[in-house]
Amino acid sequence: MPDGEGGTLRVAWVQDGPERADPVLMLHGEPSWSYLYRKMIPVLAAAGHRVICPDLVGFGRSDKPTRREDHSYAGHVEWMRTLAFDVLDLRNVTLVGQDWGGLIGLRLAAEHPERFARLVVANTGLPNGEQPMAEIWWRFREAIQTAPKLDIGWFVQGDAGGR
Repeated sequence: MPDGEGGTLRVAWVQDGPERADPVLMLHGEPSWSYLYRKMIPVLAAAGHRVICPDLVGFGRSDKPTRREDHSYAGHVEWMRTLAFDVLDLRNVTLVGQDWGGLIGLRLAAEHPERFARLVVANTGLPNGEQPMAEIWWRFREAIQTAPKLDIGWFVQGDAGGR
């Protein structure tokens, strides 16, 4: 898919279920990938849904741009918009969005409501730019951007608040 600067990016996704069924688009949070939904995919597919779980750019098996400025909210929204609507032509979508995937998915639903039928969101929100971010968010952002080594396993295991 286009990277916005004349190049391309590879976006990986897992898909299961009937091709013509209404889609369930599952967008993961940070710092995980589509593997997060590994136990939900077969259950939803067995229930007759077409399940699509992309790895957001920078995560899982998708390409990982190395420039910090490549990882913008607008860029991630556009990459998922391109995949969902231009590549897969999804309609009547049930969105499952968690954390960062919820931010991206809710923006897609707000900008393209005609494509969505249902929203399932967890641990997320849809900022409008008017409310300030909490101080703890700014401290977390600084910590992860300046850490010489980021222990992703520590975050995924849920121990980030314990140190």
